[in-house]
Amino acid sequence: MPYKRKSRGRSKGGKGRSGFVQCAGCGELVPRDKAKKVTRRVSMVDPALAKELRQKGAYISAPVETKYYCISCAVHRGIVKVRAKNERRTRLKRRRRR
Repeated sequence: MPYKRKSRGRSKGGKGRSGFVQCAGCGELVPRDKAKKVTRRVSMVDPALAKELRQKGAYISAPVETKYYCISCAVHRGIVKVRAKNERRTRLKRRRRR
Protein backbone atom coordinates (compact mmCIF):
# COMPACT_ATOMS: atom_id res chain seq x y z
CA MET A 1 0.00 0.00 0.00
CA PRO A 2 1.55 3.35 -0.98
CA TYR A 3 1.75 6.03 1.66
CA LYS A 4 0.92 9.73 1.28
CA ARG A 5 3.85 11.27 3.12
CA LYS A 6 7.51 10.38 3.52
CA SER A 7 7.18 10.62 7.31
CA ARG A 8 3.79 8.90 7.38
CA GLY A 9 2.46 11.99 9.14
CA ARG A 10 4.80 11.79 12.13
CA SER A 11 8.16 13.15 13.20
CA LYS A 12 9.26 10.28 15.40
CA GLY A 13 11.93 8.75 13.18
CA GLY A 14 13.19 5.54 14.81
CA LYS A 15 12.30 6.50 18.40
CA GLY A 16 9.57 3.93 18.96
CA ARG A 17 6.38 4.85 20.75
CA SER A 18 5.84 8.49 21.78
CA GLY A 19 3.63 10.04 24.45
CA PHE A 20 0.20 11.53 23.93
CA VAL A 21 -1.05 15.12 24.23
CA GLN A 22 -4.58 16.43 24.30
CA CYS A 23 -5.81 18.54 21.39
CA ALA A 24 -6.67 22.10 22.47
CA GLY A 25 -9.51 22.22 19.93
CA CYS A 26 -11.45 18.99 20.37
CA GLY A 27 -9.79 17.17 23.29
CA GLU A 28 -8.65 14.15 21.24
CA LEU A 29 -5.54 12.30 22.44
CA VAL A 30 -2.91 12.63 19.71
CA PRO A 31 0.68 11.29 19.60
CA ARG A 32 3.02 14.16 20.52
CA ASP A 33 5.08 13.80 17.34
CA LYS A 34 1.98 13.90 15.13
CA ALA A 35 0.27 16.86 16.84
CA LYS A 36 0.87 20.40 15.59
CA LYS A 37 2.47 22.57 18.25
CA VAL A 38 1.55 26.26 18.38
CA THR A 39 3.57 28.51 20.68
CA ARG A 40 2.75 32.16 21.22
CA ARG A 41 3.41 34.87 23.76
CA VAL A 42 0.39 36.18 25.62
CA SER A 43 0.48 39.70 27.00
CA MET A 44 -1.25 40.26 30.34
CA VAL A 45 -1.44 44.03 29.77
CA ASP A 46 -3.67 46.05 27.43
CA PRO A 47 -1.67 47.05 24.30
CA ALA A 48 -2.19 50.81 24.79
CA LEU A 49 -1.08 50.61 28.42
CA ALA A 50 1.85 48.39 27.49
CA LYS A 51 3.06 51.00 24.99
CA GLU A 52 2.99 53.72 27.65
CA LEU A 53 4.78 51.52 30.17
CA ARG A 54 7.49 50.63 27.64
CA GLN A 55 8.07 54.35 26.94
CA LYS A 56 8.63 54.84 30.68
CA GLY A 57 11.20 52.03 30.59
CA ALA A 58 9.23 49.22 32.22
CA TYR A 59 9.79 45.58 31.33
CA ILE A 60 6.58 43.71 30.57
CA SER A 61 6.80 39.95 30.73
CA ALA A 62 4.66 37.89 28.39
CA PRO A 63 4.35 34.21 29.32
CA VAL A 64 4.64 31.64 26.56
CA GLU A 65 1.48 29.65 25.83
CA THR A 66 1.86 26.29 24.08
CA LYS A 67 -1.07 24.43 22.54
CA TYR A 68 -1.19 21.18 20.63
CA TYR A 69 -3.74 20.54 17.87
CA CYS A 70 -4.76 17.34 16.09
CA ILE A 71 -4.43 17.44 12.31
CA SER A 72 -8.13 17.98 11.66
CA CYS A 73 -8.33 20.94 14.08
CA ALA A 74 -5.07 22.39 12.69
CA VAL A 75 -6.47 22.28 9.15
CA HIS A 76 -9.77 23.78 10.31
CA ARG A 77 -8.00 26.67 12.10
CA GLY A 78 -5.60 27.31 9.20
CA ILE A 79 -2.42 26.30 11.08
CA VAL A 80 -1.56 23.81 8.31
CA LYS A 81 -2.81 23.81 4.74
CA VAL A 82 -3.91 20.91 2.54
CA ARG A 83 -1.20 20.52 -0.09
CA ALA A 84 -1.25 19.11 -3.60
CA LYS A 85 -0.22 15.48 -4.08
CA ASN A 86 3.19 16.31 -5.58
CA GLU A 87 4.02 18.81 -2.79
CA ARG A 88 3.16 16.59 0.19
CA ARG A 89 6.51 14.91 0.67
CA THR A 90 8.52 18.14 0.74
CA ARG A 91 9.16 20.01 3.96
CA LEU A 92 8.00 23.61 4.14
CA LYS A 93 10.20 26.27 5.71
CA ARG A 94 8.62 28.09 8.63
CA ARG A 95 8.15 31.81 8.40
CA ARG A 96 9.40 33.66 11.44
CA ARG A 97 7.34 36.57 12.70
CA ARG A 98 9.03 39.55 14.24
